[in-house]
Amino acid sequence: MSPDSPASPDSPASPDSPASPNSPGPVGTGSSFHEMWRDLRPIGRDADSGGYRRFAWSGADTDCRAWFQAQATSRGLAYELDRNGNQWAWLGARDHRDVAPGEAVVTGSHLDSVPDGGAFDGPLGVVSAFAALDELRRRGAEFAKPVAVVNFGDEEGARFGLACVGSRLAAGQLTVEAAHRLRDGDGTSLPRAMERAGYDPEAIGPDPERLARVGAFVELHVEQGRALDLSGDPVGIASAIWPHGRWRFDFRGEANHAGTTRIEDRRDPMLTYANTVLAARKKAALAGALATFGKVSVEPNGVNAIPSLVRGWLDSRAADQATLDTVVAEIERAAVERGQRDGVDVRMVRESFTPVVEFEHALRDELGRILGGARPVLGTGAGHDAGILSGTVPTAMLFVRNPTGVSHSPAEHATEDDCVAGVHALADVLEGLACA
Repeated sequence: MSPDSPASPDSPASPDSPASPNSPGPVGTGSSFHEMWRDLRPIGRDADSGGYRRFAWSGADTDCRAWFQAQATSRGLAYELDRNGNQWAWLGARDHRDVAPGEAVVTGSHLDSVPDGGAFDGPLGVVSAFAALDELRRRGAEFAKPVAVVNFGDEEGARFGLACVGSRLAAGQLTVEAAHRLRDGDGTSLPRAMERAGYDPEAIGPDPERLARVGAFVELHVEQGRALDLSGDPVGIASAIWPHGRWRFDFRGEANHAGTTRIEDRRDPMLTYANTVLAARKKAALAGALATFGKVSVEPNGVNAIPSLVRGWLDSRAADQATLDTVVAEIERAAVERGQRDGVDVRMVRESFTPVVEFEHALRDELGRILGGARPVLGTGAGHDAGILSGTVPTAMLFVRNPTGVSHSPAEHATEDDCVAGVHALADVLEGLACA
């Protein structure tokens, strides 16, 4: 197997083989990256798909949280759970109250996944954070500032339909009332899910006192694209996150018999939905944007029944706000026009939105200086907790090369050497920001 070919989900990991979606292999700096990944690897993994189903407040999520706490305590770090269920591990402080405003240097990411997601998205940043601290201890670094590793909860939004719930609550970008209204596909509310997992939903809310302690948050993440593969660089620095959002389209027609209703007499919302999917692809391609219908529900959902309602969810992203607004408006217009032809009522509702995030230039430039100034700087269309926090604290991101560009899939991949390079880059950054 060559370093440029993705490994099978069932490929065994060894020190001499490149990383599979399930094991990046050993790092050999302090506590073994390989050992951490080996322990985390089976949690929430579906045996049939090879992908991960680590949904917020589920059994798999509980196991991931237990893994995080165990990693923190085994290193002598002070473990802390915040009011929104985000996990913190402190070096040089007993908890956030022991830190002066703007003093802490924080790193980490998330451990939850999309349905049948890959192993790297999120967990790579958390595992690399612990490994980077191990590396700094191995170097004998003297810390001048408190450092924390964080696991933000429910980043992917796979269960309740809203991304970055943990960081949005902490930053005051999601109200308690709105959070309590969130429901999963089975109708379970977020508060009920938290209660079942042993957490208090009445405690959630903005956490300005904690975030005021953070002077810099640096999130390492596997690249969700091929920019680094094309440039030949193992590690890059983020410049910005594209504006992006999620919109729900309701296509309402008339249920009827599939075998007895004439084509001319049908009000079939599935036709309008299908045309809208094609229109979304065309409008986005013409504008250099992205548009995806990745989730759909149908009522009554019978093989021999014309649907009465088709509900589809659009994810759209673009390099700038004006382009995104134009693309979404054109998709809506195409849906309404087609609905008029089909006798179908069309309604669009925006469910979430994140504006463009320009990571703080001073911190971004400092990362470049620490890493030698030769690292590529690139934008991304993917949302992250770092983007949510950017309006409250100085944030930056590091990307680790993904040779295939595949993400949110079991085929998500990074080589062992690139994972090692990411750990060392993060350790260098933490040393530059937090050490004497």
